Amino acid sequence: MKMTSKIACIASAVLLSATAAFADQKGYDIMKEVSDFKRPAFSHTAVKMILADKNGKGEEWGVEEYGKNENDLTSVVMIFKTGSKKGTRFLQIENEGTKPDDKFIYLPSLKQSRRVNSSEGSKSFLGTDATYDDLSSRDVDEDEHTYIKDEQKNGYDCYQIREDPKDKSSSQYDYRITWIDKKTMYPIYTEMYKKGKLVKTLTVNKIEKRTGVTGVSYDIPMSTTLKDMETGHSTTMQIGQIEIDKKLDARIFTQNFLNTGK
Repeated sequence: MKMTSKIACIASAVLLSATAAFADQKGYDIMKEVSDFKRPAFSHTAVKMILADKNGKGEEWGVEEYGKNENDLTSVVMIFKTGSKKGTRFLQIENEGTKPDDKFIYLPSLKQSRRVNSSEGSKSFLGTDATYDDLSSRDVDEDEHTYIKDEQKNGYDCYQIREDPKDKSSSQYDYRITWIDKKTMYPIYTEMYKKGKLVKTLTVNKIEKRTGVTGVSYDIPMSTTLKDMETGHSTTMQIGQIEIDKKLDARIFTQNFLNTGK
C-alpha cells in the first residue's frame, strides 16, 4: 500500500521539531492501518481491462482473476480470456517482509511459464500502463510516511500522505503522494513522481461493499484507472461478476497451473 527558515528563538525550533516528528508518526500510523485493510480469504472475479490512448482509442481484454489471502500474504492469478493477450496467464505470490514478490508468466507462443526477474521490474506488464513493479506489494516499513493534511479528493474525505522509499533502489519512483479515504482506509488516489515530475496516477473510480459466502462484508475497489501522464494512455480495470470467500483449490496458485490451465 512505505522547511527551512531562520528560527528567532530555541522554543520555536523545539516546537517545529516536535510537530515534524508527530506528522511522520501520524503518517506511519495511517499507512499501517491501510496495510491492515481487511481482505477476502478468497476471490474469483471477471474483469474487463480497457486500454485507451489519449484520444480514447484502444482495446478491451476479458480477464478471469483468482485471489487468495493467507496469513496476510496475497497470491493472484490472472487468465486472459479474450483480446490480443488471450491465453496468457500470470501468477504473483507475495512474500513476507521486504522480500520481492514471486512472479511467473505463461505466454501461449512459448507454451511454458517463466519467472519474471527483478531486473524486469520497470518493464510494461503486457503493454498496459503498469510495470511489473507496479503490481508488487510494498511492506509498510519500506517507506517513510509523512502526513501532509486532510483533504477532499474525488468526493472522498481523505488523509493526504507522502511516501518516500527508504532504499531508493527499491522503487522506480522517487516518491508517491496518496489520498486515503477515511471511511474505508483505502487509497483512492495516488500520484507517482520521478525527478519531481508527475509520471502516473492511480484512481479508484468506485468502491462497493460486497458480502462473501461466509457473511463477512468487504470494501471492494470495483473500478480503477492507471494513467501515464506523459503519453495520456490509460489502463482501466472494471470488476463484473465476483465471488468472495468461496474456497479455491490451492493448485490454482502454482506454476503448474500456469502451464496447464487446470
